[in-house]
Amino acid sequence: MALRTRHKLLALLPTMALATLAAACGTVQDNPGGGGGAPGNSQSAEIPAAAKDDKLAALLPAEIKADGKILIGQDQSYPPNEFVENDKVVGMDVDLGKAIGQKLGVTVEYQNTAFDGIIAGLASGRYEAAMSSLTINADRLKEVDMVSYFSAGTSGAVLKGNPDKLTLDTLCGKNIAVQKGTVQVEDLEARTAKCKQAGQPDINVQQFQNQTDANLALSSKRVQGMLADSPVVDYALKMTNGQLEQFGQVYDSAPYGLALPKGKGEYAKAVQGAIQALIEDGTYKKILEKWGVQQGAVTKSEVNPAPAG
Repeated sequence: MALRTRHKLLALLPTMALATLAAACGTVQDNPGGGGGAPGNSQSAEIPAAAKDDKLAALLPAEIKADGKILIGQDQSYPPNEFVENDKVVGMDVDLGKAIGQKLGVTVEYQNTAFDGIIAGLASGRYEAAMSSLTINADRLKEVDMVSYFSAGTSGAVLKGNPDKLTLDTLCGKNIAVQKGTVQVEDLEARTAKCKQAGQPDINVQQFQNQTDANLALSSKRVQGMLADSPVVDYALKMTNGQLEQFGQVYDSAPYGLALPKGKGEYAKAVQGAIQALIEDGTYKKILEKWGVQQGAVTKSEVNPAPAG
């Protein structure tokens, strides 16, 4: 099943990591009229509330209009996109999801869950949306619709100085950490197949339920390298004050999608319209700059698959 990560370093970022552990399966609600930024660090800039668009709000499913909220499934272990700090869920996806809710005149609630179960939870009706650094791919589109909003690739991290002199072409026989259920797992499986063909040892792929655990495995020298989404690796490098570094170049860039159930009328059109409006009014840019991920900005949001006709 082709899934994608996305989706802090516990020894290096104890407050953030312990907060993530303490938050295990909670639900966090944001008010559509609220402002405010994430607590702590440099991500404290307030994002002005987005104005409601009545025409877009009218496209929402009846059940969402009735209770005035959208329940979003999310794995909150993936800074800077979604994580827990000071008992509050924060991040780029969190701020953008909140702004989408404001544009549609509803509140958003985030349900923390394991990443590899998010799509199944959405398809079964447990969630009304999923926004968790989910890359759009063909397998996911068989189960859900996805509205694009960001672009990210895969990046690698090693300890400062790259003591094992890793490159993307010399991973055979090395211990490499990834999060379960991500595109990086598939990437390493393909690379291992090439190692076998070349008569070299397999890559020892160590999969972790949470991205934060993969980060910790690297910082504590239990693995020699780590693969994750490019904004996640960039953030880890910044937050560890030079104790980690990137190896190789970012590759396989692809769009993130906000996932929605199939067969929900014009729900996807409402969300796409909200994202596009946020891009055009500058709110989107402010959110990405707040989290230092503006390099992944897109200029157009699209529904995948596109509506017929």
